[in-house]
Amino acid sequence: MRKIVPAAALALLAGCNLAPPHERPALPTAGEYPAESAGGLAPGQRATEIGWRAFFADPQLEVLIGQALQRNRDLAVAVAQIEEARGQYRIQRADQLPTLATTGDATRSRTPLAAAGIPGATGSITQTRYSVGVGVTGFELDFWGRVRNLSEAARRQYLATVEAERAFRLSLVRDVASTYLALREASERIALAEATVQSRQEGLRIAKRRLDAGVTSALDYRQSETLLTQAETELAALRLTRSQSENFLGVLTGGPVPAPLPEALPLAQQTQSPVLAAGLPSDLLVARPDIVAAEERLRAARANIGAARAAFFPSISLTGSLGFASVDLGNLLGSDHLSWSFGPSIKLPIFDFGRNKGNLTVAEARENIAIATYERTVQGAFREVADALAGRRYLAEQVAAQERGTLATRRIADLARTRYREGVAGYLEVLDAERNLFAAEQALMQIRRAQADNLVTLYVALGGGLIE
Repeated sequence: MRKIVPAAALALLAGCNLAPPHERPALPTAGEYPAESAGGLAPGQRATEIGWRAFFADPQLEVLIGQALQRNRDLAVAVAQIEEARGQYRIQRADQLPTLATTGDATRSRTPLAAAGIPGATGSITQTRYSVGVGVTGFELDFWGRVRNLSEAARRQYLATVEAERAFRLSLVRDVASTYLALREASERIALAEATVQSRQEGLRIAKRRLDAGVTSALDYRQSETLLTQAETELAALRLTRSQSENFLGVLTGGPVPAPLPEALPLAQQTQSPVLAAGLPSDLLVARPDIVAAEERLRAARANIGAARAAFFPSISLTGSLGFASVDLGNLLGSDHLSWSFGPSIKLPIFDFGRNKGNLTVAEARENIAIATYERTVQGAFREVADALAGRRYLAEQVAAQERGTLATRRIADLARTRYREGVAGYLEVLDAERNLFAAEQALMQIRRAQADNLVTLYVALGGGLIE
């Protein structure tokens, strides 16, 4: 019974924790996504259950994402930061346990007999001393949880770093897909612009022959020139955009992609992906690694408060050693040569001129920052999903409307050319119709790219993309 009581007291003290209990902040958003965004959409699969290879239908895009996840330099930095945080956690956790060190030494000394206190003696004494032992230096008895909370804070920072790396993987998947879609849009618009330039060059050649024959006016010829220069200007701009997208894609993928690549899908087929279920905003709290990372940092901040509070209380450290010492190496380990020492030390803060209070204020302020950061991260995730859900609905309507409008504009252009050939209308009517058709076809490609890009954003915003 005498042994049980002290052991229970020590266990009680060891369980003392001055850190505030962790409570997840209330959801700073509505309980459901806006009906305008999610209404009318059929239920589908959870994004977290769909691997990115299954989500993306384009085989060329799959190759690019796969290489980016292996060779992207920023991702390599994020992975290295995980190792750094893991090392910091191991260092901090080691302080919870005593550090044992073994020592062994041999010394040989010569002492004059006179110096040894023998009156009138001459000569000296030569002596060899051997010792071996194990010792504990400055081990803190963590009564108030200071060391334990510091270790917990390091652990939570490590877990936050892991989640931050997962969040970066998601953003990398999104960036590669978005850049690739921009590249596909530029390529298709370039093909359209090149065909338009070729067609208008032929039109300009015909207009020149008609001008030389006196069939048409110089005004019609100059208007044909403006049509050609419009297409040429757009073609040059699109080629610049394509080059920039290719360069950025090379950075994201970590370098050139080995050829040959699979054939790419056209923009019109880039939306052939599984239908995603929106779920509830509360699902994002565990599906989004950036939100999980923010919560881990909040846990770390609260653990640091516990460590700061513990600094107001006494700290007790132990220093001890156990070993053997002898002048005879052969009898060094005998019981007669056993030596030990034990000494506790206590440190009680009296006057620190506000240092501990300042550290506590800093820790509490960082907790408030972590709470606000967490809530802001949740709100940002909610907005991303709500925007993408609205985009999924309205961009589909916009694409359908633009397809109808492009078809109508093409018919108008055909009719204007017929009217011009029959002499019913002037070339200005043809000029306007050709411009409108070119702009409508370009706009259709832009909207298709926006629709495909929005689906990628929705997939990543819902936490998809972490599994293959």
